[in-house]
This record gives sequence, C-alpha cells and structure tokens, in this order.
Amino acid sequence: MAFVACVLSAIGAVAQVSAASDSVPRVSLVTCHAGSVMYELCGHTAIRVQVGNEDLAVNYGLFEFQTENFAIKFLKGETDYRVGAYPFNYFLRNYAREDRRVVEQELNLTPEQAWRLVDLLVINMRPENCVYRYNYVKNNCATKPVEVIEMAVGDSIKFSQPDIEGADKWTFRREMRHFHKNYDWYQLGIDFALGEGIDYVLPVREKMFAPESLESMMRGATVTDSLGNAIPIVKAEQVLHEGSPAQLPPTPWWCSPMAVFSLLLVVSVALSVRDVRRRRVTRWFDATVFAFVAIAGMIIAFLVFVSTHEATSPNWNLAWLNPLALVVPIFVWLKKCKKIVLCYHFVNFAVIILLMLCWPFIGQVANVAFLPLALSLLARSASYLYINQCQEKKVA
Repeated sequence: MAFVACVLSAIGAVAQVSAASDSVPRVSLVTCHAGSVMYELCGHTAIRVQVGNEDLAVNYGLFEFQTENFAIKFLKGETDYRVGAYPFNYFLRNYAREDRRVVEQELNLTPEQAWRLVDLLVINMRPENCVYRYNYVKNNCATKPVEVIEMAVGDSIKFSQPDIEGADKWTFRREMRHFHKNYDWYQLGIDFALGEGIDYVLPVREKMFAPESLESMMRGATVTDSLGNAIPIVKAEQVLHEGSPAQLPPTPWWCSPMAVFSLLLVVSVALSVRDVRRRRVTRWFDATVFAFVAIAGMIIAFLVFVSTHEATSPNWNLAWLNPLALVVPIFVWLKKCKKIVLCYHFVNFAVIILLMLCWPFIGQVANVAFLPLALSLLARSASYLYINQCQEKKVA
C-alpha cells in the first residue's frame, strides 16, 4: 500500500509540475540490462522525467503476481500491465541492488516536445488509462515508451539495426534465443508453445521489443525536425550503474534438453529392442512417457485454441504432442482396449514420420532437442506395433 501511495503522489506531482513549472523537462529513456529471473532476460525500459524538483521514473512494466488467477490469465494472454510513476532513486536503487547495468539515453527534444511528452505521460497514468493489455512482443515495456515518444515529437522514429551480430536476420524466435542463451529449458518451453508466427524475418522496428535491443537501436535512431532534417533522437548517453552480468551460467551440457532427451532416446531404443525380443511391452515406461506428452499436448492445445498470445497458432507441435496421447497411460493396462492403443500408435508413428519429412517446408523453426524426443516416441510406437501386430501374425 505504501508503494501505491508513492505512485499516486508521484502522478500528482507530475501533473502539478506540468501545469505550473517554467523549467524545461529533461526526458530520458532508461534501459536496465538483463537480470537472472526468466522475465528479466531481455532487460527493462522506463522513461525518466526530471522537471523542477521532481525526478521520476515512469514505468510501463508494473504488474502483480498476486492478481486473482494470474497464471491462468497469463496463459490465456489476458495479462494486464499498468504504467505508474515513482521517485527515480527508488527505481535505480532497485536495479543497482541487483547489480544490473543501467544506461540512460537523454532524448533530443524541443521544449514543446518535452512538455507534450510529459502531458501524454500524465494522461496515460490517469486511473482510466493506466492499465493496458500486455503482449510480450508487440505491446510491452519497450514498445509503449517508443509509442508515446513518437506521439510527442509528431514523427515516427527511424531506427537502425541493433549492433548485435546476426541481428539483420533475426526473427522473434532468434532474438529470444539470443537473450535466452543460458536458459535452455526456458527456450525449449517457448519453442514448444509458440508456432510459426514468430519465425518471419523481422523489419527493423519490430526488433525493439527487447529493451536491450531498443537501447542499441536508439543510438542510431533519428526523427525529422521542422525543417525536414533528420536529427538524432538521443542527445547524450551515460551509464548510471555499471553492474555485472546477471544471468545464470550456461546450463551444464548433461542437464540440457538435448542431453536429457538423448538419454531418453537411448533408453527408449534399448527397451524397444528388449520388448521385441521378449514379445512384451514395457507398459509402465510407455504410460509415463506418453502421460508427459499428453500434458504437454494439453498445454499446447490450450494455447492454440484458447489463448490470445502472439503466434500460439498455428503450431505444428500439436500434431505430435497432443492430448490424444492420454490413450496410452489410460488404456495400455487393459487388454480389451489393445486395438485403441494400437490405432493410436499407428497414427502417432505415421504423423511423426510425415512431420520429419515435411518440417523443412512448414516454416516453423524447431528446437534441436525435439529430434531425440520425437525419435523416442517413434521407437515406442514402432515396437508396440511390431509386437502386437507383426509378431502376432507370425505366430498365427
């Protein structure tokens, strides 16, 4: 409650100063580099406003985990963020405590543009306007400040490419992988959940969804002045806190998705060979593996058919990771239901083979760890089909 009161008093201070002060606001874009928590991996952006005796951080990244049904709303793409203002020293102290690099880029604005920007921020922070529907790549803490800055200057900012190797060929997925490079399991989850809609080569402007990319792009960005000249949007840049790399170390190779799924493949093939030789399926193993596949399939199906998240549909992973896998853990124990399980494994085997042949032409980029996982499922389906169809015919 104290923080809320602080935010509300800061909003009042901005409105009061904007109405009464003769001084010219100094407005900056502030970028906080990556933290160690998953939602901090691309950094964070805020606007700093200094006018009169006020020095405020205007933050479009405020949200509450304690919101009712937060997890369900997040999965559905119904996460609401809000914009608020509070003393900048509180903002900086928080990121300095985490030892994250903080860079300030002062904006090259005329007095009229600076005041217009302050007025727009005050309007955005009114109770009826302060909440917005968050979108990870299209409407977030980096895109919202750019939007309001452009409204203030009356022109679109013309961005340069991020000064990062390979950025000219970035898709949303590739840019995410750049910032998630030490978080293999997190990226695996993204590659499972998001479909082909994040795999097109991005125009320069869409690359700014990551705050650290926006910081790099702002260095060469320009706007057009009243005389038609292109002028830099950044007037000066300074590091407010040097910080140190906050990301966790890379995932050990033996804990990586590729290593874990490769081990699963080895176990699957070994059990399949053993099962074929003894003419009996290892049911507990199949029940366990396909139960996890079904859970993953239910999450993907929810994202495809219910969620409004960016690019969750179409998602070709749903073809081989789907809720129908529940057939195995439920019916593999029942002899009377053998035909149902047999039918599932036949379809699963055919779908995985077909997807492997067609994937290069689909347009959706797969995680390299998908291959040993898919081959594991293929091996188990093949062994079940062989034992319950081919060998029975031989015996007959």
